[in-house]
Amino acid sequence: MVGYHDAEWGVPHHDDAALFELLTLEGAQAGLSWTTILRKREGYRKAFDAFDAAEVAKFTPTRVDRLVVDPGIVRHRGKIESTVANARAVVAAQREFGSLDAFLWDFTGPTVQNAVGATTELLASTDRSKALSKELKKRGFGFVGPTTMYAFMQAAGFVNDHVTTCFRWRELGGGKPAKKR
Repeated sequence: MVGYHDAEWGVPHHDDAALFELLTLEGAQAGLSWTTILRKREGYRKAFDAFDAAEVAKFTPTRVDRLVVDPGIVRHRGKIESTVANARAVVAAQREFGSLDAFLWDFTGPTVQNAVGATTELLASTDRSKALSKELKKRGFGFVGPTTMYAFMQAAGFVNDHVTTCFRWRELGGGKPAKKR
């Protein structure tokens, strides 16, 4: 967890496969611990073709059936099926906007620089995560509720929620005026 926090969490992501991976992992995490998901991350990368959305969009019901028994991932049929549906929605967003990156960053705006002194001050969702959730659901994405989307926004760098005493807060732009959450 320390390595993930220090090197990845909150760093702005602009690669479509990395964004699709984080969307998938955050959705898979619903009801589970993030530690569980991180331990299975390599299994997810293997099972979902390194998060190549165009490839995952072609998955058949037979492929889904095989994944349901794959111990390398969370074997929840609904979460697996939503990953395939989400891949199709990613491909559609890529066609419409040029990339998933362009769609998400244009929708959410620049990184919000929060200034929180303790993790107990962190929010579970915000107006932006609620709006993103609503837009993604409208576009056919699943397992993208407002709380999951806020966790995704934190992980992918759409919001800097490192506490102000954390070295990563300033490295990732903390100290700039806070924007509306």
